[in-house]
Amino acid sequence: MKLRKLKIALAGNANVGKSVIFNYLTGGSQHVGNWPGKTVEKADGTLVYRGYSVEVVDLPGIYSVSPNSPEERVAEEFIRTEKPDAVINVVDASVLERNLFLTLQLLEMRAPVILVLNLSDVAKRKGISVDAAKLGEKLGVEVVETVAVHGKGVDGIIRKAIALKEGRARKAVARRPSSPEQKYAQIAGLVSEVQAISEPKSTSLEEKIDSVALHGVLGYAVLALVTLALFFSVFTLGESLAQAMYSTLEVLEQAATTLFGPGVTENPLWKGLADGLVAALTVAIPFVLPFYILLAVLEDTGYLARMAFLADGFMHGLGLHGKAFIPLFMGYGCTVPACIGCRIIETGKERFQTAFLATLVPCAARSVIILGVVGAFMGWQWALAVYAFNLLVVVVLGRFTAKAFLHEPASLIMEMPSYRLPQLKAITRRSVERVKHFIVIAFPIILAMSLLIAALETTGLTRPIESLLSPVTVGWLGLPAAAGITLLFGIIRKELALIMLASMFGTVNFAAFLSPVQMMVYTLVMIFYIPCAATVATLVKEFGWKKAIAVTVFEISFAILLGGIAYRLLPLVM
Repeated sequence: MKLRKLKIALAGNANVGKSVIFNYLTGGSQHVGNWPGKTVEKADGTLVYRGYSVEVVDLPGIYSVSPNSPEERVAEEFIRTEKPDAVINVVDASVLERNLFLTLQLLEMRAPVILVLNLSDVAKRKGISVDAAKLGEKLGVEVVETVAVHGKGVDGIIRKAIALKEGRARKAVARRPSSPEQKYAQIAGLVSEVQAISEPKSTSLEEKIDSVALHGVLGYAVLALVTLALFFSVFTLGESLAQAMYSTLEVLEQAATTLFGPGVTENPLWKGLADGLVAALTVAIPFVLPFYILLAVLEDTGYLARMAFLADGFMHGLGLHGKAFIPLFMGYGCTVPACIGCRIIETGKERFQTAFLATLVPCAARSVIILGVVGAFMGWQWALAVYAFNLLVVVVLGRFTAKAFLHEPASLIMEMPSYRLPQLKAITRRSVERVKHFIVIAFPIILAMSLLIAALETTGLTRPIESLLSPVTVGWLGLPAAAGITLLFGIIRKELALIMLASMFGTVNFAAFLSPVQMMVYTLVMIFYIPCAATVATLVKEFGWKKAIAVTVFEISFAILLGGIAYRLLPLVM
């Protein structure tokens, strides 16, 4: 039987559960990329339901469809040009009044809206009751109540969308355009008719938790404990995974030797591929995967927003923009979305300042170097010291750039999302998707560069390159001559440099050819110069090639200068 086509778009504010609904509907069929010609992330997927092949497009989180930002322009353009069969407008039932502004704009666009009242369980806990039937009647739309994190009511969204396409459901009534003031007045009147609020009989659990989590003293203690727990969990889990993978690969290597003979492992082609694969699986993946899982937990529980709130005063006092915490924290995962996330900053100067600082935050790839070299062979204390020193440098440069750009940092004003229990299925899916993206992008480059290194070694071309770079690598930084090549290729991807270093020396035991001082110097240089080629490309798109080149040149020069100073000072304290 030939399946009929149905295209739906998910639209809504940030933190309303839109992505949870998208993940529930599409499962493993998701595709994540960028909209054509845009740096805004695009997510789409498909499902088959009752004779329909349903294409689901997750539009960026927006608060209006006024073309004031790339996200809003993307959403408006998609709805106007692609004309989806249904626009699923997801709203937070616990803060209905704030969410309906976008709803009215969608109705003014004559979009086929289906309204989804998500987080209805949170609304009930707050003593908020919404008459869904009356709301649908007043707006002239179909309404579905859901608790997306538990999958409740989500199937009803697709049923309503199919009914709408087949003409069996209430079609959204187009509204006349009105001013923002008129919209807010309409929303206030509408909410007063459909919403009833009762006083909670006692302090809610969320309020009790926030009384500690956002406390002026205890809140910072909790923040410190959570941050340390994140660090130790990534380190401990990463070490365990690395050892397990290394043991497995040793068994496979022995099996290959038995099957093909001992000579196969000495073949330059085999050695290049095998060394690159071993290093990638035992150095990069074990630390990337736990970080993404724990980051997803922080996002899903709602504590990430509390971290931003607590960090605001500290960052404000140190010359950083209050809203900068969010892209800076994102930078610990990947610098590219961190730079794109700087769009939440109001002015161009502050956006550029925040993006510049975000490029200095150790992303997951650079954390691989910190944990895989310093942490693994010198101990967690030294790895923690590297993170602390990195933060100190970011703070100092934040103060310096704030004065250079002649602006005062603004305070952070943001909504506190409700606490939610993390959903294992959603966290696993999101983490695996991020790691899969890492593998698809990184592994071909890692294997290609490993083969290139093997070819250079076979032809004897490594020596001239090492000699050319030795005044910097050996004379100034005090590193082995071979490290120069890895620093050069580290511009492509940071974890690639470490993997190539292991490949060149034929072991992931970095203590066999690097002293503790050299490990620290190598790590400091790697974490302070430009993260990767993708970051440079993102800076060009966001701020222009002149600023991108300026950031790149400064960070490479700064990293080399800092590494040389560290090489001369560290022996005094180690």
